[in-house]
Amino acid sequence: MNKLTCYLLLAGIITKITSCQTLPKNHQTAEESSEKVSNLQAKLFYKINARLGEGPIWNYLTNRLYWVDIEGKSLHILDPATKQDRSITMPTQVGTVVPIDSVKVVVALVDGAFILDIETEQLNHLAGLDSANLGTRLNDGKCDPAGRLWVGSMDWDTSDPIGGLFMLEGDGGSEQKLDSVTVSNGIVWTADQQTMYYIDSNMGTIQGFDYDVTSGTINNERTVVEIDSSAGILDGMAIDEEGMLWVGLWDGDAVLRFDPNTGDQLQRVDVPAHNVTACAFGGRNLDSLFITTAREDMTEKELEKYPDAGSVFVVVPGVKGVKSDFFHLAE
Repeated sequence: MNKLTCYLLLAGIITKITSCQTLPKNHQTAEESSEKVSNLQAKLFYKINARLGEGPIWNYLTNRLYWVDIEGKSLHILDPATKQDRSITMPTQVGTVVPIDSVKVVVALVDGAFILDIETEQLNHLAGLDSANLGTRLNDGKCDPAGRLWVGSMDWDTSDPIGGLFMLEGDGGSEQKLDSVTVSNGIVWTADQQTMYYIDSNMGTIQGFDYDVTSGTINNERTVVEIDSSAGILDGMAIDEEGMLWVGLWDGDAVLRFDPNTGDQLQRVDVPAHNVTACAFGGRNLDSLFITTAREDMTEKELEKYPDAGSVFVVVPGVKGVKSDFFHLAE
């Protein structure tokens, strides 16, 4: 996203927010609550010049961090123990990756979902999810507690609400859950399987939905977190064992931790990269927060200030994450 695009994205915030339920009465904006927050500092973990690093997810079966470079058209598998990173070239931009087991993953390419065998690097088509518009590509996504992949699409120009949010079953069947999405990004579920949190970066908010694990139905949309445009743009998201939300800030140099019950900002992780895209808990004890970043949309001056932009960073925040849900492929 370029800076003009960011302003265009945020121009629609007020209109969209008024259509949703408001925050709790005791809500404080991120700016009001940030005065009470002590900052953490992320450290460089793996140096790489990714164009648009995104979608980190921890495979607890292999103790590897999977992530993607969307514009670099590559899937990465990082071994934290050795800091060896393996890259697999994709035929198009790759929006997200979710493990199926220790060998197979599901990846979202521009116009559909594919099953990839990471040993043979063979791709098999699972489903086409290009029904919304020709002007979109698939972006971020994760699996729900039932093992269904929820993946969103986005406008190539990041300015028009022509994207959607899709739910993909293990047999390739799909259903569109939301429309009028501009830049579909972070998505997580609570441990009790009652709530789904979701980010359309255009809105400047985190939305909550009541969620039915059996049917995959979502309803009762409401705003649970709202930030000012000056803080950055909400991007990828993770959830910890306390049910709190960790969100990367594009154009914001940070990851923020929020309480979705009050809307308050609880913690800030400063990251030495301008465009912070996403985060995921990993490590054998799920006590490390891995953070992906991008070099896209940075000026020469910003690249001089943040020479490690595009790399993977890490922080130990003092709270553990939860195991990510894997994709359940139909037998």
